[in-house]
Amino acid sequence: MTPTATPFTHTSANGLTITGRRNTPQTPAAATQVPLIIAIHGGTYTSEYFDIPGYSLLDRAAALGVPVIAVDRPGYLGSTHVEPAESIILANAEALDQVIGELWQEHGAGHAGVFLIGHSIGGAVTTAIAAREPAWPLLGIAVSGCLLQVPDGPRLAFDALPDILMIDLPGPMKDSVMFGPAWTHATTMPDLSHSSDTSVPRAELIDINNGWISRVREVNAQVKVPVHARQGEFDALWITDVGQAADYAASFTAAPVVDGRLVLNAGHCVDFHNAGAALQLSQLAFALEVSVAKADAAE
Repeated sequence: MTPTATPFTHTSANGLTITGRRNTPQTPAAATQVPLIIAIHGGTYTSEYFDIPGYSLLDRAAALGVPVIAVDRPGYLGSTHVEPAESIILANAEALDQVIGELWQEHGAGHAGVFLIGHSIGGAVTTAIAAREPAWPLLGIAVSGCLLQVPDGPRLAFDALPDILMIDLPGPMKDSVMFGPAWTHATTMPDLSHSSDTSVPRAELIDINNGWISRVREVNAQVKVPVHARQGEFDALWITDVGQAADYAASFTAAPVVDGRLVLNAGHCVDFHNAGAALQLSQLAFALEVSVAKADAAE
């Protein structure tokens, strides 16, 4: 698959700079039935998470004629930091709400609307953006690596982190929680994923394991667009089982459609496992389905 991504930088009207990468669809599809996808990465990764060779959401989408913009969230690479305030996840959502609106104005002409894909902390940010009911046309969301409860071990470990702005997680520690058993991924992983590694704002690790857990049900209940949710069977960062996955899906009480389940034989970063292609194609299919439904309803 020929790589399709190019870097970009966007400066928002409020002075926030956001970097990232965007694809170039090989054969543009009929725009009115295709979304503009915005992809939002998780903690300790950059936007390159969605563009690892052989595992690239941007390349898979480009082959289908679907444009994707993967942003570096605030505080990552060239993107401006935001103040944590009550919740850095909610602060991310507020900042990206405006940025995505501007990206829609610049790149969305003729498309059905915006579809968000978020992983891990980026998934939490994605649901928080949707709960804001943005002014730009949000078609739906797909999240992975998010549930309702976290194990005590990781939560206590993150609480004990030094009080500094950015944290570099040791490689072996990170790989042990991001990946499932060796037989669930290629021998080139986790090494191939490391090009997208970076430091993470400490406030994010504290928020996702504490404050977010206390507000996730309230936020999810405010999402009024279709939801696609997936969780790796061997995710070490969440209490993960069929019941938890079902309970998470059920928490989207106002969403018109919820497609949620576990992904067997995968860890936290499902994209980087043998199940990754199926995950991404499922997300893209869901995005196209809601786009076509929107286009048909407008006729």
